[in-house]
Amino acid sequence: MGRSIAIVEDEPLIRANYVEALNRFGYDTRGYGSRQEASNAFAMRLPELVIIDIGLGDEPEGGFDLCRELRAKSATLPIIFLTARDSDFDVISGLRLGADDYLSKDTSLHQLAARIAALFRRIESLKAPASSETVIEHGPLKLESERMRITWNDEEIPLTVTEFWMVHTLVRFPGHVKNRDQLMREAELVVDDATITSHIKRIRKKFIAIAPEFDAIETVHGVGYRWRP
Repeated sequence: MGRSIAIVEDEPLIRANYVEALNRFGYDTRGYGSRQEASNAFAMRLPELVIIDIGLGDEPEGGFDLCRELRAKSATLPIIFLTARDSDFDVISGLRLGADDYLSKDTSLHQLAARIAALFRRIESLKAPASSETVIEHGPLKLESERMRITWNDEEIPLTVTEFWMVHTLVRFPGHVKNRDQLMREAELVVDDATITSHIKRIRKKFIAIAPEFDAIETVHGVGYRWRP
């Protein structure tokens, strides 16, 4: 049995097409037509990855609400928005809620499958035995690569899969400026500058919630970001 994927899409034909296509790629895919139907199913058992449309039936922001619910249940569950709504506002809103990726419905099935595979490859590292752990430490920060775990003064920062790999890129080379392309390559994303900025803002916010004095991620205007050495 392949990895379990849930797709939440209110249009029956579109939902059925995606379920069938992802099953052909080897996944165990189930479709849900509303936020409530999906919420009821996820209360029993979470899938291994969730794909969400934003507008769900009579809930124009239902997908955003569902994303909030899922992030409250799991910080690391891979979440992808797949929607016809592709304005900058919607993209940034989705990422601020903790989605790992945001794709428009004109994305090809092969590109969607590639994004899914990338997220699953990264989540696989959670299963690595502790004996093989690669640990990076900088002051109060401790990053455990194989477990995809980051702590600040021994308190865990609840990062998504994408957020973890962006921090990983910065922390590996403190003081080195990483541009958008380098951050995208590490996180296996293809996004614009505004989306990268949104991820960085969310990462900072999570660190500041634990440590109000946090200022380790520095913006180098016009170039990129770096972790202060």
